[in-house]
Amino acid sequence: MRFKAKFHKNPKFFKDNFSSQSANYAAYRPGYPENLFRFLAGECREFKLAWDAGTGNGQAAKKLALHFENVYATDASSIQILNAVSGPNITYAVSNEQAPALKSHSVNLISVAQALHWFDTEVFYAEAERVLKKHGLIACWSYKLFRINSEIDREIDKFYSNTLGKYWDPERRLVETCYRTLSFPFREIRSPSYKMKAIWNFKSMIGILGSWSAVANFKKREGYDPIIQITERLRSAWGDVDQTKEVFWDISMRVGRIF
Repeated sequence: MRFKAKFHKNPKFFKDNFSSQSANYAAYRPGYPENLFRFLAGECREFKLAWDAGTGNGQAAKKLALHFENVYATDASSIQILNAVSGPNITYAVSNEQAPALKSHSVNLISVAQALHWFDTEVFYAEAERVLKKHGLIACWSYKLFRINSEIDREIDKFYSNTLGKYWDPERRLVETCYRTLSFPFREIRSPSYKMKAIWNFKSMIGILGSWSAVANFKKREGYDPIIQITERLRSAWGDVDQTKEVFWDISMRVGRIF
């Protein structure tokens, strides 16, 4: 079934760092672990409606659709929405931190995967309180740099900090601090630790670097692709470019309940 997409007029201004490389974003972003969604569903009392805010290309929405009757997924980027994965019980809409189409006290779970740092949290938290049902759950998670091995990690760290340092938006700092510096006005509960895992070849790693917002910012300001500068060093650190390697990311979560 073809997914439904709604386009609200004049969405609030937002930093669109992903539309220009939406194909890379969809192709190379890692998938979230299934046990994360089982945990969230297990903390819910009902499974009628989930709202995935800042859905991107719908990675989290697709997993939520396995546990909830309906998923409403929003993103401020119309390009991301047009490239989102389809699902018979997923409705996509172009919107920022709010979901005007949702009725008050109608949502069982709100998820925000790697997007909370782009939100006006005051607006978003007010909307969360409006749409969540009593005992409803809100879960916001993020992940930092991928890890492979010490030699590759060292090159990636230098690229991240030295080459791209000033090209990261200030919001990136919130990811680096695992959202712990953000207010979170909900009754917080502890969550298990999760990791994302993937198997990559060299091309996959270069692809994920191309989806970074700081790389897009660098290209806009400097007029060339910074990845070209480090490709040979990364190739040397990788070895056989056709050889696959295990990759992982630590996930940081903040989960709370409204009463």
